[in-house]
This record gives sequence, structure tokens and C-alpha cells, in this order.
Amino acid sequence: MAENILGDETAPTATCRSSLMAALSYLGILCFVPLILNKDDEYVHFHAKQGLVLWMWSVLAMFALHIPGIGKWLFGVSSMAVVAFSIAGLASVAFRRAWRLPLIQPIAEKI
Repeated sequence: MAENILGDETAPTATCRSSLMAALSYLGILCFVPLILNKDDEYVHFHAKQGLVLWMWSVLAMFALHIPGIGKWLFGVSSMAVVAFSIAGLASVAFRRAWRLPLIQPIAEKI
């Protein structure tokens, strides 16, 4: 199942610092650290843009709580999706890959 969802790009030049910065990208608001500090590293920038989209999704999900009826359900589903995508992104960094997360990467490319 993961082969169908996740891309197949590798990052052979990822250093320890690059991996650490890429991992920070998927930890909520910490996605801004790699965006600001590593503008030149394409591998880190790729992960930072995906992390930024995930962070924006989680912030928007909080506003769903104010919707009567389905707000809590919508927030719960969105939160679980953000956590799942963040774990997939962290796994991508752990394997030193640049997986394109579905639903996330098309938006991240526009940033």
C-alpha cells in the first residue's frame, strides 16, 4: 500500500544536519525553522514546504470546532490525517527519501 501512495525519490546527499532540519519540518510550528535557516538545501526545503502545509491544515482544523454538529468529527478526522502524514514524512526523512505525500505535495509545490 505504501508503494502506491508514496513516491520514489531519493536524497543521497542528505547530511546529518539536513536530516535533522527535515525532521523538524514535520513537528508542527517548528516547520518554520528549516524554512528560514536552510533556504539553499533543496532536500530540506522540500520537506519544509510539506510540513508547512501540514501545519496550516492543523490550524485550519481548529476552526472546524466552531461548526455546530460536525465540527468535532471534522476536527478529529483532520487531526488524525495530519498525524498520519507527519509520521509518513518523518519516516521519509529516516529513510533519507523525498516522498511526495498525497494531497500535501500538490499544495506544497505552489508555495
